Amino acid sequence: MTDEAGTSDEALLGAIRSCSTCDTLPLGPRPILQWDRRAPILIAGQAPGSRTHHKGIPFDDPSGDRLRQWLGIDRDAFYDSSLFAVVPMAFCFPGSGERGDLPPPPQCAAQWRSRLLDRMDGVQLTVVLGRYAASWHGFDKKETLASLTGQWRETLPASIVLPHPSPRNRMWFARNPWFEAEVIPALQQRVHSLIHRA
Repeated sequence: MTDEAGTSDEALLGAIRSCSTCDTLPLGPRPILQWDRRAPILIAGQAPGSRTHHKGIPFDDPSGDRLRQWLGIDRDAFYDSSLFAVVPMAFCFPGSGERGDLPPPPQCAAQWRSRLLDRMDGVQLTVVLGRYAASWHGFDKKETLASLTGQWRETLPASIVLPHPSPRNRMWFARNPWFEAEVIPALQQRVHSLIHRA
């Protein structure tokens, strides 16, 4: 299918995957995403990590294992692009700093993200991972991540804010036991209702 400018889905994805706008990245540009306009579930993450950069597959790492556990699905379902679109805030590994990976460069979302999301008229659940994605998707920047996640009863069934599933966030999970006890079961119920309907 094409947009108003006559650009097909295939042409847009090809342009994104060959993008070299951020040519100063430490490992070079390698855009990584998973997309199909039919997907009912959008995973809005931060940016690929270094391991993902080398593999070329989104969330094929311990963070992805935890994310799939949260969603209550297996790898086959997760990597079915007609069910899950993985469209992070930046498509390339941004590099590492003292406290982990650097923030996603804003020009990536500005150049590509809206063009992809505008084509997705069937998204019924947006899973927002972390603060950068939460801000882009209109959640209050002044709220803590725990507060945003704690609003799941108000944001579901359309969206939910989650912490990033990185092993680095173990302390956050330990400080917020309600997350695993209350949020995850509700998230899994919503995901299952969508993928079994698709």
